[in-house]
Amino acid sequence: MKAEGGTTCGNSTKNDSTEEVKNQYHYPLTLPNYTKAEGGTTWKDKEQVFDKAPKRIMANTRPAAELLLHLGLGDKIVGVGADFGAPDKTVEKEYSKLNILSDKYVGKEVVLGTNPDLVFGRGGLFDNSDGRVGTVDTLNEMGINTYVLESSVTGGTYTSIYKDIKNLGKIFNVQDKAENFIKELKGRQEFISTKLSSIKEEKTFAYLHITDPKELNVEPAHDETFFNDVFKMVKLDNVFKNETGEVSVETLINANPDVLIIPDWNTYDGSSANKMKEALYANPKLSSMKAIKNKQIYAVDFNYMFGYSYNAIDGMDILAKEMYPDLFK
Repeated sequence: MKAEGGTTCGNSTKNDSTEEVKNQYHYPLTLPNYTKAEGGTTWKDKEQVFDKAPKRIMANTRPAAELLLHLGLGDKIVGVGADFGAPDKTVEKEYSKLNILSDKYVGKEVVLGTNPDLVFGRGGLFDNSDGRVGTVDTLNEMGINTYVLESSVTGGTYTSIYKDIKNLGKIFNVQDKAENFIKELKGRQEFISTKLSSIKEEKTFAYLHITDPKELNVEPAHDETFFNDVFKMVKLDNVFKNETGEVSVETLINANPDVLIIPDWNTYDGSSANKMKEALYANPKLSSMKAIKNKQIYAVDFNYMFGYSYNAIDGMDILAKEMYPDLFK
């Protein structure tokens, strides 16, 4: 086995030549991926051709970087944007060594400053506006490969993550690590599914995208196919998934979902989700709702819902145990 952190005397030439032979028949590699017009929302197919494994990856979010770490690619990450959200404890040590560019979304100039040969991650950040990494076409024209997570484009689901991981395995010729990580994630999905097998009917939920409980913003998340699919893991169905316009508080009250989901901002600014819940429970305008009467408000970290990555399973595992503690004893 080749050593991960260097080579021992006498093995270097052999290992290097073995790697060259292995790569000789693997590249060039052509993979389907995506692009969209500047300012657009419609994704179109666009192939990416890799003449060799990228050596300098810019990950546009924390979850994107953590995914790469699970495949043993930390030494290739030259920059990470949007350093926020709940950390993955299993790769926290490796993550702490990375070049963090900002705790906010980063722009194209910052990205280019890392001299990447691959820009990787969440699809919505591939644009030329402020706080965006540049469009796929713009980066490709500069000789930089891109990989947009399929999970993050409209139509993406949690299953899309498995395809993304397989593709990363091909891009970096680490198929064994990719398959092992997929197996681990599928095992965790199966664990949740088995624990909740006695729950025969889905509950309805609505998502309140709020930072202040006095400002009730109902997010229908109509195009957020990944978000809607992820909550299916815990037998929750978005009551407004087919709503294309704004949803008023009155409409929310009339829909009367079983559960309310709110974002947990603790990893962002230290704010208390419990205080947010208490304020919502005490709001007289919402007092007739089942979710209020039955104390069914749950807070989920933003990255678990809108990070479009494997770590959504962490959020759903936490949520399942909060909703059905007796089933996990």
